[in-house]
Amino acid sequence: MSQTPDQLHRFLFEHYEVRGELVQLSTTTHDMLCGHHYPQAIQRLLSELLVATSLLTATLKFEGAITVQLQGNGPVRFAVINGNNLQQMRGVARYDGVIAENAGLHELIGEGHMMITVIPEDGERYQGVVALDGDTLAACLEKYFAQSEQLATRIWIKTEPHDEFPKAAGMLLQAMPNVNTEQHVLDFEHVTTLTDTIKSEELLNLPAQEVLYRLYHQEEVRLFDPQAVSFVCNCSRARCEAAILQIGKAEVDSLLEEQNEIKMDCDYCGTEYHFSAADLAKIFNDQLTPPEEPTAVLH
Repeated sequence: MSQTPDQLHRFLFEHYEVRGELVQLSTTTHDMLCGHHYPQAIQRLLSELLVATSLLTATLKFEGAITVQLQGNGPVRFAVINGNNLQQMRGVARYDGVIAENAGLHELIGEGHMMITVIPEDGERYQGVVALDGDTLAACLEKYFAQSEQLATRIWIKTEPHDEFPKAAGMLLQAMPNVNTEQHVLDFEHVTTLTDTIKSEELLNLPAQEVLYRLYHQEEVRLFDPQAVSFVCNCSRARCEAAILQIGKAEVDSLLEEQNEIKMDCDYCGTEYHFSAADLAKIFNDQLTPPEEPTAVLH
């Protein structure tokens, strides 16, 4: 089968008060994972989380970003994906010990929770927290929508091995706001029953239009133009310089006494930034204004 591009597709049912999304990812998962050496189970977890974040980000009705983070007492201390309304994604996980290949959500995270932070470009951020007490990540997300948005929502997330890194895909169906009559409830149950018939290989490998036709060929569905999904890391040398300024000259001078340079690397993409003593002197002389979110780790 031909490779489908990494895209998010939004759609509406013409005769039901239900909206939907479908996302299919392979290049984005590869680009996010290739700079790391994660065990297979963590690759799957991050791929599922990537799909979830893409679907959530597509629900934004404003310019901004969403961070979805899993945290618990298991071997995976945390896993996080950041995404914005342009479907630009990045993510990282931190773990300890040996991870079994077939480890699932609860074996990886243990007892924990999912934090979803919505960050509009204009306005105040909002954070919702839901316990990871569902059997799957999709079930936990459905609980989040029931608690935070109070909208009937169903989510499907699939992954499969693909070359070195997984392919991942997902669908979201959601009732429109302020629609809760008995007929609307029946309509939502009808389209979710149809969607439950989706096979993993279909969702992961067929073009979106064909997936929707197979599921809803007896319905009228309006499909909107797709949106490209990509891995984008916003680390930069300027952000590293800002982090150095925040650390302070005394601490930097102390580190320079132990080594000839300071090296910083990005948690998300693995890019390394090197600063000599002359570079550091210039940074403190120039007194740059730090950006809000330095994304590198000091060594």
